[in-house]
Parts: sequence; C-alpha cells; structure tokens
Amino acid sequence: MRFDPSSAAIMALAVASALTTAWWMDQAGLRGQAQAATPAPVSTPATGDAAQVLKAPDGHYWADALIEGRAVRVMVDTGASVVALTRDDAARLGLDLEPADFSGTVVTASGTVRAAPVRLQAVAVAGARVTSVEALVVEHGLPHSLLGMSYLGRLSSFSATPVGLTLRP
Repeated sequence: MRFDPSSAAIMALAVASALTTAWWMDQAGLRGQAQAATPAPVSTPATGDAAQVLKAPDGHYWADALIEGRAVRVMVDTGASVVALTRDDAARLGLDLEPADFSGTVVTASGTVRAAPVRLQAVAVAGARVTSVEALVVEHGLPHSLLGMSYLGRLSSFSATPVGLTLRP
C-alpha cells in the first residue's frame, strides 16, 4: 500500500467537513425537519457513462455540470451533504426564489447563512446523470456551487487518484 500525503489531506478535509455538516444539521434541527417535511423519494440509479474530472492546479476537482439543462461550473465536494448552489447559479437555472424560501441555515467557513431547499430534476457530469437531486440554494456567501453527496452518493462509485476523479453511474 502506498501512502500519498495529498490524498490523506483531502480525505481528512472531507471527513472534517462531513462531520461539521452533520453537527450543524443537528443543531439547527434540519435533519428532522427535512425527513418530516418530505417523504423519502424513490432513488433511481444514476445512468449514462463514466465521467472523468481532472484535478485542477488549485488542488480541487472542478466539473462543468449540466443542471436543469444548463451548464454550471461546480467544485466536487465529498464533504457537502447535498448539491449547494450559489444564488446566481440558481437564478441562471430559472429557480425563482423568494426571501421566505430561505427557511434553513447552513454553517459555512464565513459563518451561518440562510439556504433554500430545492429538488433538481437532473444533474449530469459528462455522461454520469442523476435525476431528482436534493440541493440547497445558499442565499449569500457561497463563492461557487458545490457538487455534493446528494449527487455523488447516487453513483455506483466514484474514485480519486492524484490526477482526477472517476464518476461511475
């Protein structure tokens, strides 16, 4: 077994981010609310072909996702529980949100911000397509949209190497 310090660092950040997200959801009561407010959807498997996402010079995995039929640049974030959209990206997708729609809160590196839960009809990266994807639109403070586990967790697998991610439907 080969130990790669950069992969270990990425994994440590992902685990820390996931634990932080779980903590704030418990603190804000969002986990129970989400389960009580919406019945569990029937998860359909991802479809299409495997996709390759190359690692960028900044060390992150950036993808051009097709969301609701429009291109959105997203950072792949295994520590994000759901797909998280900036308000600008949501507006470009035709999601017309009112202030009252921002009923939840999200703890980010910049502090606590309001978020609106939405369900996306389809999210695809290259050939890997997932339908009926839970997402949040963050009101302010999110510098870029995130491709989180509500998409990634519906794939049959995804794997990281020092040069890229492979997404398998």
